[in-house]
Amino acid sequence: MTVTVTHGSSLYLGIDTGGTYTDAVLWSEAAGVVAKAKSLTTRHDLAEGISGAADAVLREADIKPGVIKLVSMSTTLATNALVEGQGGRVALVMIGFSEDDLDRSGLAKALGSDPVVFCPGGHDVHGNAGELDLSALEAALPELAETVSGVAIAGYFAVRNPEHEIAARALVRERTNLPVTCSHELTSKLGGPRRALTTLLNARLISMIDRLIDATEGFLARRGIAAPLMVVRGDGALITAEFARSRPIETILSGPAASLVGARHLTGFDDAVVSDIGGTTTDIAVLDGGRLRLDPDGATVGGMRTMVEAVAMRTFGLGGDSEVALHERSLTPTLILGPRRLVPLSLAAMKHGEIIEKHLNRQLLSPVPSRLDGRFAMRTGVPQRLESGMSHTEARLYTEIGAVPAPLDRLLASNAQVATLNRLVGRGLVHIIGFTPSDAAHALGRQANWTAGAARLGAEAFCRRRDGQGRLIAESADDFCQMVLTAVTRRSAEVILETVFSEDGLEGEESVASPLVQRAVSQRDGMARLAIALDRPVIGLGASAHLHYVGLPRLLGNECEVAADADVANALGAVVGQVRMSSEARVSQPEPGLFRLNAGERLDDFETEEEAMQAAETHVRAAAIELAERAGTDQARVEITRDIRVATVEDERTFVEAFVVATASGRPRVAS
Repeated sequence: MTVTVTHGSSLYLGIDTGGTYTDAVLWSEAAGVVAKAKSLTTRHDLAEGISGAADAVLREADIKPGVIKLVSMSTTLATNALVEGQGGRVALVMIGFSEDDLDRSGLAKALGSDPVVFCPGGHDVHGNAGELDLSALEAALPELAETVSGVAIAGYFAVRNPEHEIAARALVRERTNLPVTCSHELTSKLGGPRRALTTLLNARLISMIDRLIDATEGFLARRGIAAPLMVVRGDGALITAEFARSRPIETILSGPAASLVGARHLTGFDDAVVSDIGGTTTDIAVLDGGRLRLDPDGATVGGMRTMVEAVAMRTFGLGGDSEVALHERSLTPTLILGPRRLVPLSLAAMKHGEIIEKHLNRQLLSPVPSRLDGRFAMRTGVPQRLESGMSHTEARLYTEIGAVPAPLDRLLASNAQVATLNRLVGRGLVHIIGFTPSDAAHALGRQANWTAGAARLGAEAFCRRRDGQGRLIAESADDFCQMVLTAVTRRSAEVILETVFSEDGLEGEESVASPLVQRAVSQRDGMARLAIALDRPVIGLGASAHLHYVGLPRLLGNECEVAADADVANALGAVVGQVRMSSEARVSQPEPGLFRLNAGERLDDFETEEEAMQAAETHVRAAAIELAERAGTDQARVEITRDIRVATVEDERTFVEAFVVATASGRPRVAS
């Protein structure tokens, strides 16, 4: 196929890097989807997956690289990392906080074993400073420089005055080469512990997003594509790659946000439930009147509530590569799906088929099945600098794991080592290979991307195990595989219902678990006939949507639309968005007759309310335009909103505070 580029038309290249596949699509406003392709995501070297997919669409369209005017990418890597508890080891610097603050907003759980440094300082609600003492940080930096991949800094009321965060950042940069994230750079919202959590996660993701952008820019340079590179943000807006490097937390829900844009483009539906099943996660959101609904409280991913403005999306650890496990104490054969992603046996066998099948056959000959049968470990191949900070037991086990899959029944000698292995997996240093729904589909002949033989051996090994009553969990490998696929469809229906119940103001998870809902979904007969239905269709997205969602209408009482290009909706959505950036200022009255403007690093006092408000508007307008230009547009339109809060006491108006927000938006720059 040869594409003719007419005068005035432009070709855009959209790329989506997911946990399993990297998708690419060529799109133009005149012709729509011109070409599309998929390639396996190669986590050890992301450039391989990117070049595989992008080169394929360039070949299919038979075009010269120079005609591409814009490259835009979405990614689920950041989302997947948070869902799976992965990311680089970072240090958290808390200024003006106490250790008790770690117990709020899930901060201690998110921090895990990563180091934290407490320093006196911080500010009050009006931006007045306490006494700063960075000696504890100064003493810790020599060791941190060698053992962490980044530093996150959060100061008490830093959104009112960030000077202490800026001082700590300067010290870290002076003494180390580590990337530093300050909380005031990411959000202007109050709530110190959750702001610290957001900053911690941002620092943890920097090395991952750096690798992704480096890989993409390297590919574009090698192919002679001199087009701007954009990244989809979690609210569906576009930002430049350089902007994304410093604020990778904003790319959480990047892939899902792009898929929503793509879903509406593909179906034309204004009102729908969009369910996107990938390799690692299922992402569900609601379209209302053709608009993406944003979460005003911040995106929640992996059970952690951040301060990132993103599409109102619920993310579940359910996908084609989800870990299939057996509920050990259940009296009936009960499968657990996810939330952890495994490398499917059928995929691992594409490169290591002889080793995988040799050990699977060995395990099948054993008279007693083991919980570790069908499981292997191998290194992910991340850069050596990210391996620092391991404990002695972690380092010892890590040396025994190489680039070739090692069977867990021979690698692990105790239950304690299972925990050690899980920590290595959590840091993104080691992959676990095991049976997944993708393997079940390959074993049954419903997918043919990878090696079906290894998948079938894995199914045979798994179905030898027994439930709590000592009965085999399945009579045959085929029965077991069908059980897995049925479980995926059933679980997909449940997470969709959990989402819509939550949208209706109910407790989603509790509502789905109720006997009445379970009975309605199962369509079990009884004197009372129960049914459940949605008020709008489901749009199914993802490469395996056609496989797992065919049974959804029977469970949900409404149609499920899987469009022809649903497998590349994320990549398509990446090329049709806009740049959109906001800047916020707060005006307060710390004492009668004094109006204080807080806006990022600016803190000024004025004698009248209107002077302060005009200064706030002028500031946020200029800041939003500057941010939008940095984010990638030269034609920003600006909208300004005022939120003035007053109190009336004895018929007298008293100013309390005001928030002024400027939003600048426009289409991204394209190559001339």
